[in-house]
Amino acid sequence: MRALTQHQGLVAPMDRANVDTDMIIPKQFLKSIKRTGFGPNLFDELRYLDEGKPDEDSSQRPLNPDFVLNQPRYKNASVLLARRNFGCGSSREHAPWALDDYGFRVIIAPSFADIFYNNCFKNGLLPIVLEEKIVDQLFQDAEASEAYELTVDLDAQTVVTPSGDSFGFEVDDFRRHCLLNGLDDIGVTLEDAGVIKIYEDQRRQTAPWLFDAGQ
Repeated sequence: MRALTQHQGLVAPMDRANVDTDMIIPKQFLKSIKRTGFGPNLFDELRYLDEGKPDEDSSQRPLNPDFVLNQPRYKNASVLLARRNFGCGSSREHAPWALDDYGFRVIIAPSFADIFYNNCFKNGLLPIVLEEKIVDQLFQDAEASEAYELTVDLDAQTVVTPSGDSFGFEVDDFRRHCLLNGLDDIGVTLEDAGVIKIYEDQRRQTAPWLFDAGQ
């Protein structure tokens, strides 16, 4: 998993509340358990004018010109600005996979669905909760200014605007440690690899039959 310490990126404002995981990545694209390849189908029903099919080349599909990610000024955006209850609906982990594969590293909203929020951290995305009035102001600024970027510092837990305004956010210590160091669940376990090996060596001495099974 990629670590995230500081990130400066172009902001794409998605002015829609209650965006659920089926809207983020529709159900027909959930056949693969690989973590890559979902970016072209992110927000598929909003992004394209036709119905998307699995394994289809999306580069030839007609785009919806009114959708924010199809507007040239938001090309290569890596910070998604969203409204309340982002990521609600089913618990599909494909949703953060699709956001990450598209190129997003940070999502800012007044609130997130709990499971989606947790899945983001497990997949290298940083979901940031800010007060609704702050998010409202960020929407206004992002829509009013071309190439509007935010600087996010996970270590300091701040979001800084181009004008220098700084907004603090909170992330619990464990999630912060994991994302700062690029650790998923397996990575966290491997941090204790030395302790695990000592235990296994001791267990091999006290219960050797457990390790000889099948030999």
